[in-house]
Amino acid sequence: MADETLFALLHMEIVSHVQKSAGQDEEDQGKHIRVLEGMGFRVGQGLIEKLTKDSLSSFKDELEVVKFVCKEFWTIVFKKQIDNLRTNHQGTYVLQDNRFLLLTQISCSKQYLEEAPKFLAYTCGLIKGALSNMGVSCTVSAEVVIMPACKFQVVISRT
Repeated sequence: MADETLFALLHMEIVSHVQKSAGQDEEDQGKHIRVLEGMGFRVGQGLIEKLTKDSLSSFKDELEVVKFVCKEFWTIVFKKQIDNLRTNHQGTYVLQDNRFLLLTQISCSKQYLEEAPKFLAYTCGLIKGALSNMGVSCTVSAEVVIMPACKFQVVISRT
């Protein structure tokens, strides 16, 4: 419990610091989202490297990789598994967390829905970095309809 609280507080401070360092216009807000994603990307790469140092070759396809992220990686970072994983079997995955740790500290009222993207950018980077280090190139976006539930959409890049 203490680890979760410390992580949530650290995350809120990182978001606050990056937002203060950016300006107030629309372009600067996009910049601070990219900075948070970049930070998450690097952390995701490092964490998944430690988790998979002995088992990286055991994944048959990208679905196995995404399942690993939903179960093992998510459990290490957020102390629980993803609540729901859906796919269209064409390279799009939706990871749903019904009680996302980094949104539980924010009020559940609708006025805070517009603030949610800045609290999800770091996690989008975490997912993208983890998948990137496992050989899966993708884009990750997040959506919040009702707080504190959120959905992360992972679209695999086909090259």
